[in-house]
Amino acid sequence: MESDMSRLEVTETFHGVIFPGYLHNQESLQHAVTFSFQDTDILIVSYPKSGTTWMQQMVTLISNRGDPHVSQTVPNWARTPWLEHHYSADLLQTLIGPRIITTHLFHHMLGHALQGSKTKVIYVSRNPKDTVVSFYHFHKLANFLPDGGSFEEFLNQFLEGTVHFGSWFDHFKGWTSQLGAMTNLLHVTYEEMSKDLHGAIKKVSSFLQCPLVEEEVNSCVRHCNFSSMKENNMINYTLIPHEIMDHSKGFFMRRGEVGDWRNMFTEEMNQQFDKVLQEKLKGCSIAFVWEVEEEEIDEHH
Repeated sequence: MESDMSRLEVTETFHGVIFPGYLHNQESLQHAVTFSFQDTDILIVSYPKSGTTWMQQMVTLISNRGDPHVSQTVPNWARTPWLEHHYSADLLQTLIGPRIITTHLFHHMLGHALQGSKTKVIYVSRNPKDTVVSFYHFHKLANFLPDGGSFEEFLNQFLEGTVHFGSWFDHFKGWTSQLGAMTNLLHVTYEEMSKDLHGAIKKVSSFLQCPLVEEEVNSCVRHCNFSSMKENNMINYTLIPHEIMDHSKGFFMRRGEVGDWRNMFTEEMNQQFDKVLQEKLKGCSIAFVWEVEEEEIDEHH
């Protein structure tokens, strides 16, 4: 990941959404929306802090039938590069298929490029209350994102959709509304990965038409659980220089809990959030898991 410190403060606006200029420029964003997908590509789509790293790890392990070697020796941005990041264009040309590609872009930006391709798309989502808390903590760590201010200020921006990477609600609605229309789209939630990692791995491997034997599934589980990922320097972002991510301010992989939002939300914030959620996701039938009962947590977790 090359480092251009002069762009830490820069923002890029593209299709009305603000992106950190440290990672994106107009050319790279334009390149993403006109990208030539290959039928063997696997595209991981998420809003930031929704389980992206987890899914990158899971798909890498499934593709390698549970063998952890690649996942322990190649940084995730090199093996599952972000489509819209400025350093990815050259990298993507060198990857030999099936390529695993990651994106935070909206469906309305990528729909055209994906049309008619057999690319397998995995949409990872997380309940938005946990997402906003995780994203707020990430702003403290990432120097390429602006100061998040107080949690209340950040929450208001999140609800208005004015944060970097745009509106969570539009992102979620845009991709999940395609679930019937796109036959090659799978939706996996952070909460189901938390509750039953074994089941989530089997679901993803079957979608990718990469059936695994039980022993391979168990190996995926072992190298894909939260504690093993937190220790893995290839995905916990400790390789990123201090000027870019200030690790003294916290961990990239912080807690990984479902329901952590309860530690940050006041009753008033919660009511405000529910009201906006109801308005913005009118007609959306997907139910969210807001917390996991202790005894329900899978023993692998």
